[in-house]
Amino acid sequence: MHWTDTRIPASSGFLADGFSSVGSGFAQNFEEGLELGASFAVMIDDELVIDIRGGFSDKAKETPWDETTLACIYSSGKAVLSLLIAREVSSGRLDYDRPVAEYWPEFAAAGKDDITIAQMLSHQAGLPGFPDEMPPETWLDWEAITQKLAAMAPLWAPGRANGYHPQTVGFIAGEVLRRVTGKTVGQLVAEFDLQIFCGMGADQAARAAYMPKPPKAPDLGVLNEFTKLAFLKKWSAPARVAREDWMAAELPASNMHADARSLAAIVHPFVNGGKWDGDPYLDEAAIAAALKERIRGDDLVLPFHLSWSAGLMRNINGHFGPNENAFGHAGFGGSCVIADPEHNLTAAYVMNKMSPYLVGDPRAVRLLDAVYQSL
Repeated sequence: MHWTDTRIPASSGFLADGFSSVGSGFAQNFEEGLELGASFAVMIDDELVIDIRGGFSDKAKETPWDETTLACIYSSGKAVLSLLIAREVSSGRLDYDRPVAEYWPEFAAAGKDDITIAQMLSHQAGLPGFPDEMPPETWLDWEAITQKLAAMAPLWAPGRANGYHPQTVGFIAGEVLRRVTGKTVGQLVAEFDLQIFCGMGADQAARAAYMPKPPKAPDLGVLNEFTKLAFLKKWSAPARVAREDWMAAELPASNMHADARSLAAIVHPFVNGGKWDGDPYLDEAAIAAALKERIRGDDLVLPFHLSWSAGLMRNINGHFGPNENAFGHAGFGGSCVIADPEHNLTAAYVMNKMSPYLVGDPRAVRLLDAVYQSL
């Protein structure tokens, strides 16, 4: 049914019958001053049951957040990478248990010859950041970064521990995809014809929301050298670049832009038996392999005990709603996407007012809890 809420400026969208509490939770986030603009969407059994949005996409609060608004989803885009790899596993071009170097021979250098696709996607490769200083604008140069990763020695014994790779996993996964498909991540994402982009043209960039930075830095726990390399060095992330150049570049692990409806839709093959638009997209074996636990342990980079599948976090900490058998990924500032095969459900939360939560942003958790209470 058509939905608006007077408590939210410029609200619009629809909620299926029985989900009114989700709309109320969405409004509560705005009433408490937690939002500037946001969108939330849920798909169940191939049907879009929630697609709501409201607020503003600009700093001056003059441009309503509408159906055309995009926002950077940061690391929530890693869920899209997980799906793209699963597709190539399903097609037979990739195998989770084969080495990355089988598809990208140069990657074998410096003791990386045995790192598997699954280990790479579950953050076990020991390449969370670069130990040697580099100009931070280098991140926008795909060839330079992939060459550095191919030459780099792991910072811990691969396969022995998980340590989050905020930027680098996108380049490794993206290069593997490029080697087997001949296409970049941005080109592969574009084939879905959704409002998700990895590398944006001027038309898409014009629709991207202003994103105010968090009021304080995220809590990274006790800082070790891995955490510093991944997040805190001057070269840990792109800098000294124009916003337009950053949005135009492909940084698959950190700069995809999307709306909530498209983000919930693109991961739906994980929960609906592998179908995309009614046609087979993933086979059951690839889904099972994609969602299988690959490692569980205290993360060497993030201050969490985590369980990783091949690219998604398993929901052992309740960061993605109440079902601990769901999967998900969160992005810097608060966005998230979840996939719950037990309920044939995917959901996504996309916003522009960034919070300091690394994962489990209370705004998203409130909405996800309301969804499950309404099932």
